[in-house]
Amino acid sequence: MHPPKPSTSRVRHPTVRDLPGDERGSAPLEFIVVGLLLLVPLVYLIASLGLIQSHALGVESGARHLARAIAMAPDAATADSRADAMLQTTASEYGISAGSIDVGFACVPAGGACPRAGATMMVSVAARVPLPLVPPVLGLDDIASVPVSATAVHKVSRFWGAE
Repeated sequence: MHPPKPSTSRVRHPTVRDLPGDERGSAPLEFIVVGLLLLVPLVYLIASLGLIQSHALGVESGARHLARAIAMAPDAATADSRADAMLQTTASEYGISAGSIDVGFACVPAGGACPRAGATMMVSVAARVPLPLVPPVLGLDDIASVPVSATAVHKVSRFWGAE
């Protein structure tokens, strides 16, 4: 018997099955696993930063509006009611827990009651931003929270409190 002639023999091309290490189907699996490992923390980071930014804007807006509302009030009773209303409005608008907001007042020059006529009033507002998906177990929600604060300055009218 004679060997086949090269021109008439069929040339066999390697197929996917003939490749060493048979890696068919691993690319989609790798894409899904690596994609999830990178995507989940990225989505959490974006959600956390959005929440922190929202609270930061809320305390900044609260300090500014609170200083203006108090400085423009004609007397202390009106200033108290305006301040309470302003804090409640700011807390509900920006999704901040009203109980977690700390407010501080100071007047320059120091001494005497604050606010007072002719003084420069500084209002500080601070809050803590609880990070999403952190359970309130063993104080983890307090540990995993970000503090945000803002200060606003407003000049009190020299006629403040005068009747």
